[in-house]
Amino acid sequence: MGFRARAGLMFAVTVGLGCGDSARDSDTDTGAQPTSATNTTLTSGGPTSDGGSDTGSGSDDTTAGSDSGSDTGTTDISTSDPSDPTTGSSSDPFTTTQDPSDSDSSTTGFGCGGNKPGCGKVDFLFVIDNSGSMGDNQDNLIASFPGFINTIAQTLDNDDYHIMVVDTDASNPEAALCANWCAKDPMPMWCFPVIDYPCTALPSECDEQIGAGVVYPVGGDASNMMCDFDGGNRYIISSEQNLAASFSCAAKVGDDGDGSERPAESMVAALSFDLNKPGACNEGFLRDDALLVITIITDEPDTHSAGIPDGWFANVVAAKKGDETRVVVLGLITDVDQPNPVCSLEHAPAPKLRYFTEKFTYGTTASVCEPDYSPFFQEAVSVIDTACCEFEPPQ
Repeated sequence: MGFRARAGLMFAVTVGLGCGDSARDSDTDTGAQPTSATNTTLTSGGPTSDGGSDTGSGSDDTTAGSDSGSDTGTTDISTSDPSDPTTGSSSDPFTTTQDPSDSDSSTTGFGCGGNKPGCGKVDFLFVIDNSGSMGDNQDNLIASFPGFINTIAQTLDNDDYHIMVVDTDASNPEAALCANWCAKDPMPMWCFPVIDYPCTALPSECDEQIGAGVVYPVGGDASNMMCDFDGGNRYIISSEQNLAASFSCAAKVGDDGDGSERPAESMVAALSFDLNKPGACNEGFLRDDALLVITIITDEPDTHSAGIPDGWFANVVAAKKGDETRVVVLGLITDVDQPNPVCSLEHAPAPKLRYFTEKFTYGTTASVCEPDYSPFFQEAVSVIDTACCEFEPPQ
């Protein structure tokens, strides 16, 4: 797809990082499609599954929720055609000095030229692996974020964005153990049976839901604090006073998560009708008239998510009203099966995640083992720029 080669050229070969936890996960992903799989369908009760054979033909029917929280849509994947640091500051990097008379700020986004209005809104979804080997990768992402978002701010004429982080499991496995301990009166500062688990707040129902925005990362190597975003949502909005610090709070999801990582399942759930409808955990995050930018970061293959890559693709596309060009996917994944890999051989390849990402017109990948993600994110801005200029909101 159009931008994959460009991203590959951005990265020189560097030493591989021994960051995998593949020894813990014996279920190795050996192909872009499994010989048999379960297809994911989003219903009013959440993601469900039905048995199906994955032949790679993309003939499965998959149902996904609407991004507006008002209806559901059905997508037949056989008809889908993806043709082709600065530190935290108290100021908002999206403040613009543009003369309001120069453009209609309600519709104008990137500087597209011609008569194309571009996208005026962008929804960023970060899917971050929180298993045992991800601490350094999370630090790398957090360090790269300010430069990425500041470059977006310099390009974006508008200031209407949402930023949400989700991790790759339903809950910290130690949460149940600490729930009773932390409920004592007076509440202790820490859950003494578990190292690095705070009692500063009790987890909510949404904290136990896969795909719900992260606002209270707890456990080993996590931020261990309530993020408390402006607006009270489970995602960051344009009015956030300290964007870098708020993102750092959420993105430091820690490394105490389940070793059976499910990044694709978490992504699909995060965009589902059930989690975006009124009163749900992610209410208001996903907007019909916004470009969706998904970033997946994991050092393991996704062998545990329900469904198959074609089904994941169909669910994401359905969430954007059937138009895959309204989505940008950035995949920071293992590259041991690629030319000149950066990851060491102890890592397993991630062909399903690579297939999913590169199925999108605006899908691009890089090595999760790169010591610095900044070049990848700087290059990604041009992908987002192009997607935004071509963006046509649903009628």
